[in-house]
Amino acid sequence: MSARDNILQRLRQAPQGPLPLPPDVWGHQAALTAAAGAGDRGERIRLFCEKMAFWHGEVVRASRSNWPKKLRDLCLAKGVRSLLHGERQAAALAGSGIAGLRAYDRPVEDWKAELFYDVDASLTSTRGGIAETGTLIIWPDASEPRLMSLVPPIHFALLDADQIHADLLAAISAQDWSGNLPTNALLVSGPSKTADIQVTLAYGAHGPKELIVLLLDEEELP
Repeated sequence: MSARDNILQRLRQAPQGPLPLPPDVWGHQAALTAAAGAGDRGERIRLFCEKMAFWHGEVVRASRSNWPKKLRDLCLAKGVRSLLHGERQAAALAGSGIAGLRAYDRPVEDWKAELFYDVDASLTSTRGGIAETGTLIIWPDASEPRLMSLVPPIHFALLDADQIHADLLAAISAQDWSGNLPTNALLVSGPSKTADIQVTLAYGAHGPKELIVLLLDEEELP
């Protein structure tokens, strides 16, 4: 009998104990959520802002009606001369007074040089946020390709405060990812960063140098 057969025989003859219980993923996650203090809406918003600041991201509170004005003020303050946007925000931006609006309306091959060298900032929507880590959930599609959040030096992102979830598992469950998962789901925490060089964390290395989240809430904010 070979060594392999001996091992298999011993395994088959080993006493059979009770099957182990499956891990209680939901219970474990609920305990983590409670410990983090991200159970209610206000705490989720507070924790998201705190974690986003930790990752060098900026959160600007706005209402659903005044965010184009907030964005215009930010563009003026940061010297943005051209702002790339998708089809979803075209109507809201039309009367905003923001200079240099550019719609993403062509295949990248048709304007690659312009996109990489002449666009100062971009505006994208988001699927939601994760309070536990201060992370944006972005699902790129044909109207808002991945390049919009990757190439321009400044990335503005619209985030609905009602879509901030305690953790990734809560987001996956609430948004039913299993039934409608995109080809590319992005999790973005702050501007681009790398620690490849001497294990020293550097920001803005291979993507946006700034990430500004426009946090949209029901409350009308000044």
